[in-house]
Amino acid sequence: MLSSLFAQISSLIKDAGGEWGIFFEDLQTGETLSINEDQRFYAASVIKVPIMTAVFAEAYVGKFALEDKIKLRAEDLVGGAGVLQHMTPGTEFTIRDLVTLMIIQSDNTATNMMIDLVGTESIRNVMQKTKMTNSHFYNKLMVVPAELEGYNEVTAKDMGSHLRHLATGKVISYDSCLKMVAILKTQQHRDRIPFLLPDPDGDVIGMIPKWEFANKTGSVTKITHDVGILYIGSHAVTLSILNKGLEQKDAANVMAQIGNLVYHGYRQKA
Repeated sequence: MLSSLFAQISSLIKDAGGEWGIFFEDLQTGETLSINEDQRFYAASVIKVPIMTAVFAEAYVGKFALEDKIKLRAEDLVGGAGVLQHMTPGTEFTIRDLVTLMIIQSDNTATNMMIDLVGTESIRNVMQKTKMTNSHFYNKLMVVPAELEGYNEVTAKDMGSHLRHLATGKVISYDSCLKMVAILKTQQHRDRIPFLLPDPDGDVIGMIPKWEFANKTGSVTKITHDVGILYIGSHAVTLSILNKGLEQKDAANVMAQIGNLVYHGYRQKA
């Protein structure tokens, strides 16, 4: 099914301009669709997905429990996305809640607290284990060192690989993957790939949703990303779309059109 969308998607991104990295994979059939899938993009907040995985990996081996609490310090507070920057230093939060804020609100303060908790090497290790071979992690969010070692970068294919590992229970443990996907499904930023999709809820309370999307967005100036696992009926497909060069609203509009194409393509198969 994905191959049938290649021409339409290629036309959409060509007309829009900018640089695009796209990698889709049907997790049942193994079919893929890829455009510039190995091109590196500044990661922005999609790097928070492997950071989450690193936290769950360290919890799995007993270095801490997700219910352990961490005290918010004044020096932790950074700007950009998230609510923790407006909270009172000294307030305690569970690691699970900090991970949730990092993902569903893209909270940069929570992210940096998690980076401090697990360390750079732990994050790089989970990236290696999930075959993110062309991606790099170096820095905290909203903190730019005077001596910069490198930039956080990802490719569409690498993000797709990480998502495949989560969706198939191939990293850490089945239970850990189940919990991480559940967090991604509660994402509050839905202005890109799923924006044009119909209301997922049925007319009757308790009906199975028409679709679910376990995703993470990322944005800085003229960088707009959305990556996730789209569930439609009995189908599951990873979608990784990275853009550089467009204003956020313009890139988001193209992503929404692409998401709509994928959704209706699979609905017709159902």
